[in-house]
Amino acid sequence: MSDDSFIREVDEEMRQDRLKSIWNRFGNLLIGVAVLIVLATAAWRGWQYWQEDRAAKSGDAFLSAVDASEKGNQDDSIARLQALEESGTGEYPVLARLRLAGEFEARGETDRALGIYEAVASNASVSEPLRSIARLRAGMVAVDREGYEQVKARLEPLAAAGNPYRHLAREALGLSAYKSGAMEEAYRWFNDVANDAGATSAIRGRVNVMLELLAGKGLKSAG
Repeated sequence: MSDDSFIREVDEEMRQDRLKSIWNRFGNLLIGVAVLIVLATAAWRGWQYWQEDRAAKSGDAFLSAVDASEKGNQDDSIARLQALEESGTGEYPVLARLRLAGEFEARGETDRALGIYEAVASNASVSEPLRSIARLRAGMVAVDREGYEQVKARLEPLAAAGNPYRHLAREALGLSAYKSGAMEEAYRWFNDVANDAGATSAIRGRVNVMLELLAGKGLKSAG
């Protein structure tokens, strides 16, 4: 046997002895760590499945409440939405509250509707898109209940250029100004909508009717 072969065999024996020593000292610990990793992975996947299952059930509950309302079963819809508000997951409790406010609004219970919209709009834990929708709906309800300056305070931030709800906010501001006799302000808001390429044809059609009414009162038509 050459010296090199002997050295390699000795080196291999030493490595094996070292590995045996390490295993004897830390083997159980390594197995325990492996078991924990497996259990943690299983728990994480189980939690994900549970969350997804809850979200799916909340989505189904929301759709069933909407369906009940569309079929004229408003009391049933309200009961379903109130239950979802308490037990839903993700964004569904907030969506249920907004839909619930819409149901109350449709029944003429505008005080209750406005209270819900305002509560959602002021809740910092709610996502900003849903808070903006609540602000918009509150402002639209307020058009028939409050003066122009109050409605303006609610909706003017949403009417800013680039805001996704600017067209609806400007239309509501125009209606509020018109009702309050602030015709020049009404013209300005309606004209902003009419000249905004991002406005839908439905909204433009409505504001053009209002602009024609204002033209009959001596204000310049949008043409």
